[in-house]
Formats: sequence, structure tokens, C-alpha cells
Amino acid sequence: MVGSMKVHVANHPLISHKLTVLRDEKTDSPTFRRLVEELVTLLAYEATRDVRTKTVTVQTPVTQTQGLKMAEPRPVVVPILRAGLGMLEGMVRLVPTAEVGFLGMVRDEKTLKASTYANRLPDDLSGRQCFVLDPMLATGGTLVAAINFLIEKGADDITAICILAAPEGIEYMEKAFENSSVPITIVTGALDEKLNEHGYIVPGLGDAGDRLYGVV
Repeated sequence: MVGSMKVHVANHPLISHKLTVLRDEKTDSPTFRRLVEELVTLLAYEATRDVRTKTVTVQTPVTQTQGLKMAEPRPVVVPILRAGLGMLEGMVRLVPTAEVGFLGMVRDEKTLKASTYANRLPDDLSGRQCFVLDPMLATGGTLVAAINFLIEKGADDITAICILAAPEGIEYMEKAFENSSVPITIVTGALDEKLNEHGYIVPGLGDAGDRLYGVV
């Protein structure tokens, strides 16, 4: 299946409510962090709808029955440093058995090309589902580079979880992966209006990393 990128905007009232508080410039870092965690758990619930499972038999107090369990190999959760780290807790709360890998992406200011500066991932991701965590899908450059990196390692199903997305970023990703044979899904809390001339999402919520961790 070529060009199979799916976009899911999780427009649940609880997600919208938490997003509204996140957007507020008066929301302080501790509150922001806690809200991101809660929001990601809600987004992860949507994003894991197609997580791979296997059928098992369990003994209830009444009888034996068939149930589902997460299949092996376990999915891999990949936060993109630094802001993606703020999303990790909310994700592993929902999928505690997932493996966690890390990707550090940096963008060259001149070429705007993203490259990897840190990576702690299994060498071989063949047959693995990956969940990439990155709060803001703005231009899409970082996410495209990260997903390509995972595809090169053999990942065969990738879902990106983003708190906010801009139409420009979605469009860039659709172009980048239109001939990809790997199914790619984006799950986001909201599709915002646009990017401004500085590459910030409008209305957005500012710099997620700074708001999570203070200005470093």
C-alpha cells in the first residue's frame, strides 16, 4: 500500500480541555508537565488502537475464556529529545511493557536539515511497531528525519503522537512518505491554523521544550 499516511485528530472534549490550559501562557512548568502527561495518555489510547495483539486463554473465577495480550516483539516508544521526553511518562503509563528508545535530532540552522545526534535504539527494528513522541509537528523536518531513521532500521509500522500539528507539517510529511511502503499514522490533539514566519505553530503553545523544562 503506497502513500498510506493516516492523520487522526483526536477531538475528544477532555483532550480539548487540557489543550486549552496548555495553550494559556500563564500555565507554569509543573502544571504544563502534568497536563502533557495526561494528554499523552489520552492520545496514546487513540494511537494504540492498532497495536498488535495475540489471543491467549485465561482462567476467570468462573470459567476459561479467550482474551487478547500485546504481541511480541513489544512495541518501541521513541521520544525525540528534548521535548519528547516530557511525553514519555504519559505513554509508558498506558503501555508499561513497551521498550523505550531515544532519538536526539538537531536541525542545521543554515540548511534546516535535521540529523541524528543521539540514538539509543535496538539495532534491528524489523517487524516492530514504533510510537514516536514529539509534541509539535511544525515544519515536519524533524519528524520526517526521525521516521526515516526508524524505517532504515527496519520498523514496519510507525505512529507519531504529537500534541499539536500545523497543516504545513502534515503536508510535508505526506509528500515525504507518499511512496513509502511502511504505514505511517499521525495522532494529534489538534490541527492548528498555520506556521508563522519563525516556524512556530499558530495559535500553538509556544516552545514546548522551554515550557516543559524552563529556558535552557
